[in-house]
Amino acid sequence: MSDSDLAVSAALGIGLAAATGFRVFLPMLVVSAAAYSGHLPVGASFAWLGTSSALTMLGVAAVAEILAYYIPGVDNLLDALATPAAFVAGTIVSAAVMTDLPPMVKWTTAVIAGGGVAGLTQGATAVVRAKSTLFTGGFGNAAIATAELGGALLVSLLALAAPYAALLVVVVFLWLAFRLLRRLSRPAPPSSS
Repeated sequence: MSDSDLAVSAALGIGLAAATGFRVFLPMLVVSAAAYSGHLPVGASFAWLGTSSALTMLGVAAVAEILAYYIPGVDNLLDALATPAAFVAGTIVSAAVMTDLPPMVKWTTAVIAGGGVAGLTQGATAVVRAKSTLFTGGFGNAAIATAELGGALLVSLLALAAPYAALLVVVVFLWLAFRLLRRLSRPAPPSSS
């Protein structure tokens, strides 16, 4: 495997992992559908992702997760549960698609880059949702849930079609999210009366 193939494989894995930070099950469903249809080779130990059982199970889980994020209060609870789940899912999807890598390189990259970027993405979206709950009383959370759903789908599909572009989208998202969070975290200037 050439260095460029390794880089594409890593970019694909990291892009899919980042998508699990938006929604845990939707990117896994996309990977499962692509593996099931033969469009995405997965490692031998992840062949279960390409089965009809996995496709069905992940489809049900993805729909339940998507709908649950539109229920006020449940969305914030899900963020608390999704943070460790995103790390695990990010590690799994990145390891699944990084085929033909030596096991030590695959798992190190999957845990550090895949799990790490999934955790960062999930953490950023959780903080944005918490701020939305604080500032809008939860009324703005549906817009955030819709943006996260779109982000998960866009990044998942883009990672399959153009892994480097997906990686760029992830970097831009994280940069914008951290800028927004930093701006929201600044204390209000004192009012002059």
